[in-house]
Amino acid sequence: MPAVLGIDAAWSPRNPSGVALIKAKDDGRWEYVDVAPSYDSFINLADSIPVDWNARLTGGALTARINQLLTAAIELLGGERVTVIAVDMPLSREPIQGRRVADDAISREFGGRGCGTHSPNVLGAGIADELCQILADLGYPLAVNNPGELIAPATIEVYPHPALLCLLDLNYRLPYKVGKSRRYWPRTTAEERVRNLLAHFRQIHAGLSGEIDGIPDFLPEAGSLNSLKRYEDALDALVCAWVGARYLAGCATAYGDHTAAIWVPNCRANE
Repeated sequence: MPAVLGIDAAWSPRNPSGVALIKAKDDGRWEYVDVAPSYDSFINLADSIPVDWNARLTGGALTARINQLLTAAIELLGGERVTVIAVDMPLSREPIQGRRVADDAISREFGGRGCGTHSPNVLGAGIADELCQILADLGYPLAVNNPGELIAPATIEVYPHPALLCLLDLNYRLPYKVGKSRRYWPRTTAEERVRNLLAHFRQIHAGLSGEIDGIPDFLPEAGSLNSLKRYEDALDALVCAWVGARYLAGCATAYGDHTAAIWVPNCRANE
């Protein structure tokens, strides 16, 4: 059965990255397999080591860990291979040298709803170029904007913000990023911002649970702002995985060109 590995890839190898795995069911729906807030904690799941959501997390370069992640996914899937790798990171079939057609296309379509894109930075572009080549060599070529062509196995690029507009039927970007909470709510205490973030985390969790069966309630009841980042990353990874599922169903649109595309799920009302 098809399976999707979602990766919320941190730009810097110093920072942890969320990873999620889902698989298709016989009835056509999707079900949760696992989620983790870092590469190491996801890899450990294959050795039956559960995620410790309170543990100190380590980072790592995705280019160096992708083989281990895919091997762990195969173990968690009972020997089956991942069908789609959905990554929140700029990717391209050609070297990224600046702003891409895909970035401009997303900004035109979703910028008015708070979901414009930043231009890829030079350091991140180098990592992305290497990752794209590694994934192609592993049998996961990058899916780009070729109308009528859906490739699988494949790698797709995902941007969670516009995906959440569709998932949650929103008119504007959801304020759920921990690092921007003071900007969202400038005249509030840290405790109030934590409550606001957790409310939005639960909103995302509920939306995903309507699409993917069996997602456990892994969110905390409270915590510090710093402690919430791992849950944000895990939710983003699940969003990436969900977009991969929509891609496989032919219910996602590619914004970009023949070199790179950001895939955004179609809203149900437009299908």
